[in-house]
Amino acid sequence: MWNYSMLPSDLDILPRYSKHAMIIGVILVILGFVGIIYPFYTSVFAMAFVAWLMIFGGIVSGFLTFVTEKNDWLGWLKTLILIGVGVFMLVRPLVGVETLGLLLAIYFLLDAFIGFALGSMMKPSKGWWLWSLNGFFSLLLAIIFLISWTSIAAEAWLIGIFVGISLLFDGITLIVIGNKIKKIGNIPDNTTKK
Repeated sequence: MWNYSMLPSDLDILPRYSKHAMIIGVILVILGFVGIIYPFYTSVFAMAFVAWLMIFGGIVSGFLTFVTEKNDWLGWLKTLILIGVGVFMLVRPLVGVETLGLLLAIYFLLDAFIGFALGSMMKPSKGWWLWSLNGFFSLLLAIIFLISWTSIAAEAWLIGIFVGISLLFDGITLIVIGNKIKKIGNIPDNTTKK
């Protein structure tokens, strides 16, 4: 299934990976700070990104339905819904932000359910409380998104802050990974020396 021969087997390319990870990490950290400082614009950008993904997904779904089974009305319905919702979100951006907030609330509710279920299944073993804690925080975020759903400004602020913090942590993670790869790349290979 996975072609492991494509993975780098030579430590000479690690500095290049490190460099790219660091550059992308710094860009994501900057975007994260901008997202936190300007949450409304970040939420509108995130909504537009999701809307275009839905439109693209609808086009791909329509193409696959056309190629595989032209009479599949469920495939055509999925295509119309994806494209319709994506276009609607672009035409009415404030409603699109509300839609994105509702989608995030549903996601956090599902994540809370999964966290509580995994925590209860793992209860006798160590670490069960981490899953329950994850479920609690996900439930808290879902409640916050549902409460703020009546206010577009609060919803936009929440989505912008959430996306900004996510980009910030992704950037920090990439910078740390880049540093680790750089250290690995600087280790001399003692296995070839005799």
